[in-house]
Amino acid sequence: MQMNYSLTLSQTQKLLMTPELRQAITILQLSSLELCDYIEQELLNNPLLDKEEDDYPAFSEDGMRVDEGKTNEDTIEWEEYLQDYFDWDFLRFPRERKEEETSFENFVSATQTLQEHLLMQLRLVAADKKIFKIGEFLIGNLDKNGYLTVSVQEAARILKVPAEEVEKALKVVQTLDPPGVGARNLQECLLIQVEQKGIKDPKLKELIEHHLKDLAEARYTRIAEKLNVPLSKVQELKDIVLSLDPKPGRNFSSVNETHYVVPDAVIEKVGDEYVVIMNDSVTPRLSINPYYRSLLLSEDKESVTSKFLTRKLEAALWLIKSLEQRRMTLYKVIKAIVEVQREFLDKGISGLKPLTLKQIADVVGVHESTVSRAISGKYVQTPRGVFELKFFFQNGLENENGSSTCAETIKKMLKEMISNEDPYNPLSDQMIADDLKKKGIRISRRTVAKYREQLGIPSSAKRKRY
Repeated sequence: MQMNYSLTLSQTQKLLMTPELRQAITILQLSSLELCDYIEQELLNNPLLDKEEDDYPAFSEDGMRVDEGKTNEDTIEWEEYLQDYFDWDFLRFPRERKEEETSFENFVSATQTLQEHLLMQLRLVAADKKIFKIGEFLIGNLDKNGYLTVSVQEAARILKVPAEEVEKALKVVQTLDPPGVGARNLQECLLIQVEQKGIKDPKLKELIEHHLKDLAEARYTRIAEKLNVPLSKVQELKDIVLSLDPKPGRNFSSVNETHYVVPDAVIEKVGDEYVVIMNDSVTPRLSINPYYRSLLLSEDKESVTSKFLTRKLEAALWLIKSLEQRRMTLYKVIKAIVEVQREFLDKGISGLKPLTLKQIADVVGVHESTVSRAISGKYVQTPRGVFELKFFFQNGLENENGSSTCAETIKKMLKEMISNEDPYNPLSDQMIADDLKKKGIRISRRTVAKYREQLGIPSSAKRKRY
């Protein structure tokens, strides 16, 4: 057997995850707020990047910004840098600046927090300064639902006051609006509300103190036996309990609460067509800093400064290109969604169709993972309201005629059926499934139960009235 050495050439294809590709993927999946933070960080790291505050910068055919009143005498070969980045969709054109008068309608008023609401009342009712200081401490230790998070003994130890004074201050806090605030548990919260409403039924107090779990599990017969009352009385007491608020503080804002979302695109109806308008005001517009650009021209190409600026220039150009690719990919995905979900835009939830990532990926010409990243955390404003893009991707059930009905449409039908049912003889999950099958929708009882639970609708046993 003869052994020898030899050299051979072969061609192979590999998919390499370059830093630029990794950056483009990261940018695509960022939400609007996350993208703004990402760009701000890049502005700090890269001196060649500039943020355009007002107008879109104008670009020449080679992709560089054209400053008004200046001739471009640069001798650097920008085409060498931009030949891989050139894209007509990327070009920005100057727009006329419009001076707008300040309108107070553009400002959003701050929402009052629960603590602010309670402190304002406490200043009016607490004449004793000591009681006010203790009450102020207790209000500061309420959670977002209005419940007290410290015990009376712990508050007394921290404030170095007798527990009786803390209890007295707590009673004052519990008289404030909203009713039930300052309670230490659910039973106390409900009892405070019953007392403030002036309800003097002893059976109601007994129900709240000892039988809330049975009430939640719809064990009405057991409650009737324990309270020695008929089922109709249990139903009456249950209606009173349901009229109370178990979370009295939830209607107030909190410090870290997000009040609104900024849509990444707007869908408007123009004539008989729906037009997708990208919200470019969400993220800042970037350009190349003219000072460092001129510095790059004056420096020796072999110098350390020139190499540093060249590296930063390439990074800046790739970032700008990645941002434009994100915008175009998102635009194509939203446009494809509009074409599929046109009936939803026309008719509402009843027109929503089942949709998968693969369907949109085939239309746009990208991979499913790209579509998944593009819709993650993105919102769109439509004539029907503001929706997360994931909302339009619904699973569906096959109908008898071979078509499909999406889950949200079935949930709407289920909700309407339950809202029109006889409260003394409510529809069971099996009865709902049978009614939907009569309409041509193949659905099982377990699927009906799953959709009902997702809608927050209790079972027929809990809905039944006596």
